[in-house]
Amino acid sequence: MSLREKLFPENRMGLNRFWSFSRGGIDNFRSGLRDAVSGVEQTRSRMMDYDQLLVWAVLSLALIGLVMVYSASITLADGPKYANYSSNFFLIRHLISLSIAIGVAIWVFKIPTRVWDRYSPLIFGLTVLLLIAVLIPGIGKGVNGAKRWIMLGPLNFQPSELMKFAAVIFAASYTVQRQEYLHSFVKGMLPMGVAVALVGGLLMAEPDMGALVVIALIAFGILFLGGINAKLFGGLIVVGFLSVAIMIALSPFRRGRMLAFMDPWQVDNAANKGYQLTHSLMAFGRGEWFGTGLGGSVEKLHYLPEAHTDFIMAVIGEELGFVGVVVVIFLFYWIVRRAFMIGRPALQLDPSFAGLAAKGVAIWIGWQAFINMGVNLGLLPTKGLTLPLVSYGGSGILMNAVAIAMLLRIDYENRILMRGGKL
Repeated sequence: MSLREKLFPENRMGLNRFWSFSRGGIDNFRSGLRDAVSGVEQTRSRMMDYDQLLVWAVLSLALIGLVMVYSASITLADGPKYANYSSNFFLIRHLISLSIAIGVAIWVFKIPTRVWDRYSPLIFGLTVLLLIAVLIPGIGKGVNGAKRWIMLGPLNFQPSELMKFAAVIFAASYTVQRQEYLHSFVKGMLPMGVAVALVGGLLMAEPDMGALVVIALIAFGILFLGGINAKLFGGLIVVGFLSVAIMIALSPFRRGRMLAFMDPWQVDNAANKGYQLTHSLMAFGRGEWFGTGLGGSVEKLHYLPEAHTDFIMAVIGEELGFVGVVVVIFLFYWIVRRAFMIGRPALQLDPSFAGLAAKGVAIWIGWQAFINMGVNLGLLPTKGLTLPLVSYGGSGILMNAVAIAMLLRIDYENRILMRGGKL
């Protein structure tokens, strides 16, 4: 007889029923819990592996670009310069470029971010060699007075576009490795300044001042985000403005463009240096709120030069109007915003290179889009820069896709770390 039964003999039967019910209830509860759990299908976390809205924004811009490149280039075959080409020539080449870019982007997405960090100096060095190769007769190809391309069979490759990507990963890696020296001019800023000056000299020999401006903004923008001394950065801005002013002053061509930019409607300017700007502004004026309709542009009919590349935004403004321009601007805003938001947790999770590289992509896409739109709208002097993800051009589309793929990879690794996983 148990102690419980000795102490409470009158309640023996009741206690037995209680303990029996308790054990049965607990057993039944456990059994029911096992049945309930076994009946639930094991699923993955609802957190996705990539930023879906970012992908849709990129694809939307690429699709708009495809349509507008076709619309802006369909009449080029009517002119003497492209008389031997079909009206679908640029559309087909742009489709090929997009297909190659998507394939390469899928491959780049599979590359861990640490690989770009490890090999960034090598990639930067090889890109410098390509910039030198462009200037060698027989290797570099010239178009419209500029020698910027290397022939790769039926395709042309522009090393300055690769240099933009190389600048992102090299500057991010440099900033992380030199973190303790960022307050020093000699050990912190000077080496990066020498690298940018070297690249700048090669780009100006092509010449490609637009690419130089973007690459300088990328490199020193990443240094600023990495914590460079404010006084050094302020001095760097002054040196940058002085350098641009000297390059403009020493070049009659650039000086003429600057004067034309200040008064494009002056008779001599409108027929010469300000010709592109005036026709770009007329395109925006014709577009008004909702545009003339897809395919209804007049300026693309051999009035506006480079309508399918540098001035494609003017064709968008004419055919799709103010509403179409706002949509394109919003899509760029969203991409830049998401890139900065991806970079923030990457820095908090401590892969500092990944965070700075993501923000470097934001600087690249954002500033190049801003400069291109500013040129089209007459806010900035005319400069040969394409609109990222939109304009015709295989090298630009390819490297934009590579940058976005690396950005998505950084976001993918962020999500793994936030789930408690390991890379």
